[in-house]
Amino acid sequence: MRALNINLPDSLVAKMEELSRKDGISLEYFVCLAVAEKISSWVTDGFIQDRAKRANKEKYLQVLKLVPDREPLEHDKL
Repeated sequence: MRALNINLPDSLVAKMEELSRKDGISLEYFVCLAVAEKISSWVTDGFIQDRAKRANKEKYLQVLKLVPDREPLEHDKL
């Protein structure tokens, strides 16, 4: 594990302290979770973009034709 010294606006630190207290976790753990969540978001976005580049509309339409044209089952209705 490594330590980082960063400068953040006072208003941001105050909000982070408030939210971490509310959740009953340390400020350090709160920051760790926030950074992990952001990294996960960026990685996921990249993954989705990579998958989209491999998309094939013709294959999609072929598979879509296999779906029965009927009303959804009762438990699937919104």
